[in-house]
Amino acid sequence: MPSPQTPLGSGYGPATRADDVLAGIDLSGKTAIVTGGYSGIGTETARALRAAGARVIVPARDAQKARAALDGLDVELATMDLTSPASINAFAAGYLASGQPLHFLINSAGVMACPLTRDARGFELQFATNHLGHFQLTARLWPALVGAHGARVIALSSLGHRYATVDIDDPNFERREYDRWIAYGQSKTANALFAVELDARGKSRGVRAFSVHPGRIVTDLARHMSAEELQKIGALDEHGQPVVDLARGLKSPSQGAATSVWAATSAQLDGLGGVYCEDCDIAVLAPEEDVTVPGSASIASGVRPWAVDPVAAERLWMLSERMLGVSL
Repeated sequence: MPSPQTPLGSGYGPATRADDVLAGIDLSGKTAIVTGGYSGIGTETARALRAAGARVIVPARDAQKARAALDGLDVELATMDLTSPASINAFAAGYLASGQPLHFLINSAGVMACPLTRDARGFELQFATNHLGHFQLTARLWPALVGAHGARVIALSSLGHRYATVDIDDPNFERREYDRWIAYGQSKTANALFAVELDARGKSRGVRAFSVHPGRIVTDLARHMSAEELQKIGALDEHGQPVVDLARGLKSPSQGAATSVWAATSAQLDGLGGVYCEDCDIAVLAPEEDVTVPGSASIASGVRPWAVDPVAAERLWMLSERMLGVSL
C-alpha cells in the first residue's frame, strides 16, 4: 500500500533551516550525492549534510563554477552532465567501482522556464535535465543504494508541478506548441511521479523515495527570468535583492534546503515513502479545482493528485525506460 499523503505534524515549518533539521544528528559513515550541489538550495543541502558528518559528493557540469561556489566546504567534486548519458554512466561507474554504499541521493539540479532547447538526442531540455537525467543516474547508482540497506532518494519537485501533467504521448513538445512554464511544470510533475514509482519498486530493497517542494527561493535556477518578472511576482525587492517572506512561501536557501534534508534523514519518515513533502512535513492533497497560473505569484500549498497518482507514475516509468534504454 502507498504511504498516505497526509501531514505528520512534524513540528517543523516554513522557517525551519537545514541545520535545525540536523541538530543532534550524526551522519558520520554516511555518503550523500547532491546533484546541483554547487548552486542555491543544492549548496545549502551539501553544506548541511557535510556539517552533520556525512561524506558529500557533488557532481558538476561546470567544474570552475562548482569550485568557486564550494570554496571552503569539505565536499568532493566530480564531473557529470545530466544531459549526457555517457557522462552519467561514467560518474556512476566511478562511484560503483569504490564499492561503497550510497545512503542519500539528492536530485537537486535543474533548469527552469528556458526557451525551447533540445539536447543531442532531441529531448526537450527541462524534461531531459530535471527528470530523465536523474532517472538514469538513479538507475546506474542502484547497486550502491541497495547496498546501503536503508537509502533514501530525494527528488526536487516544485509548486510548479501544478502547471502541467506529463504528456506521455508528447513529452518533448514535438506535436504541441512549446510553453516554457508548461514544460517546467511537466518536468516537476515527473519528479514527483518518479519518487512514487521508485519507492514502490525500491522499498522491498530498503530504498525509499520522496519528492519535495523547497519553497520559492531566488537562485541561479531563475536565470531565464528577467528582473522585471521576478519583481512582478514579488521575489525581488526594489533594489534587486531576493525577498524572504514566509507568508508568501519566499524562503532563504537554508530554509529551502530544510525539506530535502528532512526527507533524507528524518526518523519521522521511517517506514514511509513515495510522498510529496513541503515545509518539512508531508504535504496535503490539493483539491482538483485549486488552479495555479504558470509563472504567477501563487502561494498555493499542497500537491495536486496527478503528481502522486501511482498509475501515472508507472506509465512515466515505462516511458522513461523506453526513452533511455535503462532500468533498475
